[in-house]
Amino acid sequence: MKETDILITGGAVYDGSGSRPIEADIGIEGGRISMIIIRKPGNGNSRLKHAKNHIDAKGLAVAPGFIDTHGHSEFNLLADSRAEGKVCQGITTEINGNCGLSAAPLFDAALKQRESDLEELGIRERWSTFNGYFSLLEKSGIAINFATLTGHGNIRASVIGYENRAPEDHELQRMQVCLKDTFTEGSSGISTGLIYPPGIYSATEELIALCRYLSDNYGKRFPGVYASHMRSEGDGLLEAIQEVIRIGDESGIRVHISHIKTSGKNNWNKIDSAISLIKEARNRGVQLTCDRYPYTAASTDLDSILPSWAFEGGNREELRRIADEGIRKEMEKDILRRHPDAEYWEGVFVSSVSSGKNQWMEGKSIAFIAGNEQCEPIEMFFRILLEEKIRVGAIFSSMSEDNLRTFLKLPYVMIGTDSSARSADGPTNKGKPHPRGFGSFPRFLGKYVVKERLMSMSEAIRRITLLPAQTFGIHERGIIREGAYADVVVFDPQRIIDRATFAEPFLFPEGISHVIVNGIPAVYEGKTTGKKAGKVLRNGQ
Repeated sequence: MKETDILITGGAVYDGSGSRPIEADIGIEGGRISMIIIRKPGNGNSRLKHAKNHIDAKGLAVAPGFIDTHGHSEFNLLADSRAEGKVCQGITTEINGNCGLSAAPLFDAALKQRESDLEELGIRERWSTFNGYFSLLEKSGIAINFATLTGHGNIRASVIGYENRAPEDHELQRMQVCLKDTFTEGSSGISTGLIYPPGIYSATEELIALCRYLSDNYGKRFPGVYASHMRSEGDGLLEAIQEVIRIGDESGIRVHISHIKTSGKNNWNKIDSAISLIKEARNRGVQLTCDRYPYTAASTDLDSILPSWAFEGGNREELRRIADEGIRKEMEKDILRRHPDAEYWEGVFVSSVSSGKNQWMEGKSIAFIAGNEQCEPIEMFFRILLEEKIRVGAIFSSMSEDNLRTFLKLPYVMIGTDSSARSADGPTNKGKPHPRGFGSFPRFLGKYVVKERLMSMSEAIRRITLLPAQTFGIHERGIIREGAYADVVVFDPQRIIDRATFAEPFLFPEGISHVIVNGIPAVYEGKTTGKKAGKVLRNGQ
């Protein structure tokens, strides 16, 4: 009898479909699931006796590898391909290229805008296409499977820069050709970041034209998806959802709302209206899904607080405006109009800075920092941006726990970390990033499924395996069946929980004993192995 690579015996197997678990043993060979044998009384399972590695999963759950629907690891994976924060929480596949930012295309103004990110991570290589980027990933090896969307921001910046205007007809045609090239190279869809430059300058008609181009050219043989960080997640939430629905209606493409939320206490009461809009669209055939991280604090760049006109022209122009006292006063009026209460700054925390002198600010609120420096919070805000040349990460406490639970219960909502891959040491261990980078999936399962019983474990596993695979066109993953890729997680349903906190965001979770990526253990008996068996999934394959 031929020896099997890995045998997993004694576990309760959740296949990812939402069905009840079965008592079965699993054989893995050559990176695929080679056999599934249901255990029956008196069944000795003689076919499973010979294996190079045996995992005793008695009392444990066995599931497909988790799929992170919302990653931002493009650059971090080149700096440190171990991705410990992802594999430790059971993630075996990550969807990148979200919020309008992807690894490619990277030409002209788009490349210039990213230079600081690459330099800070010590990345010396440069590329312009997905083919060039994928070659670098495959050369270094990666711990998780990598799929990507095409960032609309990359396309727009590469073609027309960071100008606040609509594209000319010939420019829109260039954008469409650029988008087509990325699909030829392996993209799985298009994403927008409509609060960030240059996406913030795009009209709905521009987005429809790009999505319709995808639908017309790829709809039948490769459906793709439009994923959006919407124009607003607070005051303009309902209008932003209507825009996503319109894009789906008029282009025919599948649409996906990234990290759906009701941001700001004065917007928490919009949740019923938001869900009604989505429900009505889905009922009439719009293919609309969402993702969410299981926390009530968001994280993005600190300068996202600035008015949209401050970003025009790129980072250098933004800094020039902040440094100009007269222009800064205009920005201040806009910000204080939108955030008049002093307590707003108590919920805005600095998560990362680029200079050594301001590292003491990491993990502290703007209000606290301003008090320490004996100045007004708005003054401190601008001072930090200037001193750090706008390279400041921030965490915003602005969401409702009840609304989070309501969103998580929706059957079309998946889990995304909204985080880049980091490790417990090395170049990606910096600052006080959001704990979702190490805790999202065990928190979802341990807190909201096991403890709070928002849904069955079978349904929860479907939401983080097969559903995202189907949504983003990931082939032969997200399911446990014979012949599928051997991405597998073994965990203890009674112990699984996150440990990462805002004060200590790099803590590994508990309760996940084994994580297998393409038949190779990335986590074995609770410890990361350093193995890099991940693959680049071109068009999800």
